[in-house]
Amino acid sequence: MNRNALIYATLIGLVLQLIMVIGGHFNAALAAQFALVGMLISLVAGLLYGRKARGGWSDSLIGGALAGGICALIGIAVSFVLGDVLAMILVVGTIGSAVAGLIGGAIAKIIP
Repeated sequence: MNRNALIYATLIGLVLQLIMVIGGHFNAALAAQFALVGMLISLVAGLLYGRKARGGWSDSLIGGALAGGICALIGIAVSFVLGDVLAMILVVGTIGSAVAGLIGGAIAKIIP
């Protein structure tokens, strides 16, 4: 696992997640899109990991899943503290976002 790539991808994903969560706290239309946009951000985090790490398939998939899941978990936790989502979303959203990150890692391996 490429630690620098994981930190890079997770931080980029986290910044995007926090922008979304804070914006959604004040804008109901954005909040209604949390699931879709949040998983898209996690997919991008996974893609960034796979592109930066340049490892094998397992590294890209695991690193992508971690980057996507970690940034989503923190973003969802902030959203929960703000009272915008239920506690169950911490589990469901993190798992879904980890899968999206894994897909992003796979896309990074497929696209040269």
